[in-house]
Amino acid sequence: MNGGEEKKETGVNDKNEKQCEVLMWGYFPGVTAQRSPLTSPAAVCFPEGELAGDSWKDVCAGGCGFGMAISACGKLITWGSADDQGQSYLTSGKHGETPDIYPLPTADPIVKAAAGWAHCVSVTDKGELYTWGWKECVPSGKLPRCWTSMKTREDETNIKSSTITEPGSPQSHSTKSTSGSVSCQNDKSSGDETMKRRKVVTQPEYEASIPADETLSLPPCLVNLDPGVKITSVAAGGRHTLALSDGGQVWGWGYGGEGQLGLGSRIKMVASPHLIPCIDLSSNERDSSVAINQENVRVGAEQCKSIGNYIKGIACGGRHSAAVTDAGVLLAFGWGLYGQCGQGNTDDLLRPTCVPSLLSTQIEAVAAGLWHTICIGADGRVHAFGGNQFGQLGLGTNPDQCEIVPKLLDASVLESKKAKVASSGARHNAILTEDGKIFCWGWNKYGQFWMKEERVKSGLREKDVFYLGKIF
Repeated sequence: MNGGEEKKETGVNDKNEKQCEVLMWGYFPGVTAQRSPLTSPAAVCFPEGELAGDSWKDVCAGGCGFGMAISACGKLITWGSADDQGQSYLTSGKHGETPDIYPLPTADPIVKAAAGWAHCVSVTDKGELYTWGWKECVPSGKLPRCWTSMKTREDETNIKSSTITEPGSPQSHSTKSTSGSVSCQNDKSSGDETMKRRKVVTQPEYEASIPADETLSLPPCLVNLDPGVKITSVAAGGRHTLALSDGGQVWGWGYGGEGQLGLGSRIKMVASPHLIPCIDLSSNERDSSVAINQENVRVGAEQCKSIGNYIKGIACGGRHSAAVTDAGVLLAFGWGLYGQCGQGNTDDLLRPTCVPSLLSTQIEAVAAGLWHTICIGADGRVHAFGGNQFGQLGLGTNPDQCEIVPKLLDASVLESKKAKVASSGARHNAILTEDGKIFCWGWNKYGQFWMKEERVKSGLREKDVFYLGKIF
């Protein structure tokens, strides 16, 4: 989801060929002595020493309280986490105020990287994939049984089971609607998600008594894919990962309890990369006329454009995923409690499925947050759907109201602007327009908008879209 589940810091880089500068703002606890949010842009110092003569190339956003960027020579650089941040501190390489190279077991240049809450993934120029952090997100083949053998049993009663509690996931349910909006659970007062319970097959918890955070993390390891597969892009969710190959295929692994791995089941843990049949499954569904609960309109296969031949873009939310095909069709799958899959209901989707109301719109890019999704059309306009508890949809609507079908952002500050890049944190978003301007909306508790929370409360609403500045 281009960031962590709790707090999302933002960084942007000026792509001027002569000089690139990385700016940061938001929550970087290891950067300031008081661990207070950065409410104005601050330049990230480029590491010296062995990187002499190197420079910034690209920003990879960050995880929970840390940032990542790539140098021109292909070094992965991390910074920002504090030593009491547990998993995040280990995952970010224990680099606090001073950015430094993250030690990867390869000399090949890094070209892409992404971070979830407590795991990271990177791609080399050879198309090889390395991942590290939270054990259940690392397909090393060396996970203890308690991580890999739990299978969801939601309806069966003929097996002995126990109940575990997982944070951040209210119980999924189905809500039908023809209006495109539903009332949502609101967690703004506490800032914490409600708890979700699922039944799982009882297994010995071999590591329950081990106190050290290190035991829950794994160092970087090479992800083994089929021979000849070269990865070009990656996305990291709360506890799952997607990887896109140069052939337009999508691979996934990690937690899949809500269908976010698109494999047609609620398998709780996928410990090795599996190919997600995005095009085939969606094409089959479109080939047979289906009724879509979108303003009571029946859409048949003859009315729909071709879904496409391959995937060109991917995104991971907290527990849902999205993909864009070469024909500009948006697919979604996974957790649907807040309508973040855009189907006109709140069902979970176990397989990649077209977002029906956008079939007539060519989608160019997609980003996903904890409970919401945004996408950019070929016309540069932004569509948003899902949870709106913190105004993260940017629609100026009731924060208790979820949007279960995509809505077009019509904020006055975006008039005549064309978005080209979208990024989502857990509860906020940022877009970059063609003329180099940044706009942001959603949660501002940690200074995600370059301004203090007090200013938002006194004069500006969190659900508005803010113009932040121009970067080129």
